[in-house]
Amino acid sequence: MDIAAQNRGAAPAEEARVLGIETSCDECAVAVVEGGPGAARILSNVVLSQIDLHQAFGGVVPEIAARAHGETIDTVTREALAAAGVDLSSITHVAATAGPGLLGGLLVGATFGRALAMAAGKPFVPVNHLEAHVLSPRLSDGVAFPYCVALLSGGHAQFVAALGPGDYRRLGGTIDDAAGEAFDKTAKLLGLGYPGGPAVEAAARGGDAKRFAFPTPLARREGCDLSFAGLKTAVRLAAEKTAPLTDQDIADICASFQDAVARLLRLKSARALDAFAAAHGAPSALVAVGGVAANGVLRAALADVAAAHGVDFAAPPLSLCGDNGAMIAYTAIDRLAAGIVDPPGRVRSRWPLDASAATAAPLLGAGKRGIKA
Repeated sequence: MDIAAQNRGAAPAEEARVLGIETSCDECAVAVVEGGPGAARILSNVVLSQIDLHQAFGGVVPEIAARAHGETIDTVTREALAAAGVDLSSITHVAATAGPGLLGGLLVGATFGRALAMAAGKPFVPVNHLEAHVLSPRLSDGVAFPYCVALLSGGHAQFVAALGPGDYRRLGGTIDDAAGEAFDKTAKLLGLGYPGGPAVEAAARGGDAKRFAFPTPLARREGCDLSFAGLKTAVRLAAEKTAPLTDQDIADICASFQDAVARLLRLKSARALDAFAAAHGAPSALVAVGGVAANGVLRAALADVAAAHGVDFAAPPLSLCGDNGAMIAYTAIDRLAAGIVDPPGRVRSRWPLDASAATAAPLLGAGKRGIKA
């Protein structure tokens, strides 16, 4: 059966019960979500982590991740359906991440999702992983459009104006490293292991955030672009100067590093809110999404900025900050309700949210794989 033809007969969003598949990195995740825009319910959300497979390497190995996805995706899907108490016949749509991410993992999830949809006679919905993060506060908190987004993950760091499903305007972004990459590399430098974000946050709880005077990158540059490369270098130089490092030294470096990131986000998110208001009027909220948004110190910093600007603050629960299938399923619900029905297409390792801005003024990456942001 032709999947494009199936999509043309897609059920209305208010009737949607979507199976969402996420395999863009090192989590094999499948979920079932039902309902309509801003009023959906998570029936199941199963996430199989690959942390144990990648710890020895200090980061994700793409080939290992893809192979593990292929070995487990059918089992995770069965678990998600069983946990939801539904069978495949009652699913109205199958959605899967089609990018951005690691190409091997994307191919596993998207190919499995398309095959499952075809076998079950259901419409298939390809989903942008970044859009799924951006829309996750609508699933968890019912946040209304338009809103301002701080998207902070392992591979991305940007401020986005979310005006509606499929309608995103880049306000600013990193010119070098992502926020999560900075946390991971700091953790690796200090011997804290993988994943780095939670390890740095845990170590920082016992540290003195004022001991090391780390810089606030791009503080003097107008706008809300971000940079983390110089901060990573400052951490390395401090560690080399202080070596041999004690546990307290490590805690102090982590606390000082985390404080520098928080200062940077305070400054740049305030500018992002100002830029949003100037271009689009007052946002309904400032939201923090992505894996790094699980960090309590950074959440608190962004909440303070939102309060100072008189707007609400929202962040998904920790289970929806990292990669998960529920946000993929919900994205399909929002897009279907808006009448956006995409053809199956191809997977792509790079897929910017604001394609026009990425083309006109790319911040990162241009080559065979396309523009990153």
